[in-house]
Amino acid sequence: MNQEHVTQLNDAIRAVKSTDLKNFYFVACGGSMANLYPAHYIFDREIETPSAIYSSNEFVHREPKALGKGSVVILCSHSGNTPETAKAAEFARKKGAVTIAFSNVVDSPLWKAAEFPIHYDYGVEATAKEGNSGMLYRLIFGILNEIAANEKYEKAIGSIDNLQKLYDVNKEMTFDAADEFGKKYKREKLIYTMASGPNYGVAYSFTSCLLMEMLWINSNAIHAGEYFHGPFEVTDFDVPFLLIKGLGETRPLDERAHDFVKKFSEKLTVVDAKDFNMDGIDEDLKSYFTPLIAGVVLRQYADRLAEHTGHPLSVRRYMWKMEY
Repeated sequence: MNQEHVTQLNDAIRAVKSTDLKNFYFVACGGSMANLYPAHYIFDREIETPSAIYSSNEFVHREPKALGKGSVVILCSHSGNTPETAKAAEFARKKGAVTIAFSNVVDSPLWKAAEFPIHYDYGVEATAKEGNSGMLYRLIFGILNEIAANEKYEKAIGSIDNLQKLYDVNKEMTFDAADEFGKKYKREKLIYTMASGPNYGVAYSFTSCLLMEMLWINSNAIHAGEYFHGPFEVTDFDVPFLLIKGLGETRPLDERAHDFVKKFSEKLTVVDAKDFNMDGIDEDLKSYFTPLIAGVVLRQYADRLAEHTGHPLSVRRYMWKMEY
């Protein structure tokens, strides 16, 4: 590993260990917030210390009463220039919280605002083990291993080294399905996504960042557990759904939604984690690593959809082009 990355992670983990820990907050916007979602889920499952996830701007305006000394706020912005997230780091730090921020850009506003900034690699030469999710999982399982030592957490940290191979293998395995998805849905104006548990952030990111932001396709990320509390009324033969079926505790929610949608929609696409190659990941950790692989797989789905629609993922109407 890059020695600077090691130092940054160790400094952040030591800071968490030395604080009188009361709570965790995960704070970001858009795809960065979605990337933090599995970490929030893992903490909820593994430790009694409460955690919450916030959109950066609401975090500042809501001013959580429990935020203060003993709080650990973990933030993320790829560019480090997201003003709401940089402001959230400043706000949390003034409240006395430990602030840890992930960014690809050193010396960005977020980097300067946080007490413990952590760099991650990005681009064609970056490896998964030191990319955004790899570095996040090193932090999360490193914290868990310090405050509630367990062999499982050590195994999780070791499993991160397998990520690049798993990304490559699963992309190759799912290419044909992704290409078929692109061909089948290239003229659709609406595609719903659905997931539960640690994978809900993947559905949210696919909806908000890939379908809506990059492809201009209307969408909504439906939590599988909420599907039967309103959204299932829009299900019809010609309404497209993309369902991510996870592993572990919340899979029954996905199964229930799957059983209903397939009865009434002829446009159901299922990305099932049971079909993923997860060699090198311990059985009791697979549900935690599923979102990372699902995210890579669904990015390929978006790439193929972009190819068949002729709409590049880089095109924007408003973002970065005007004041907002």
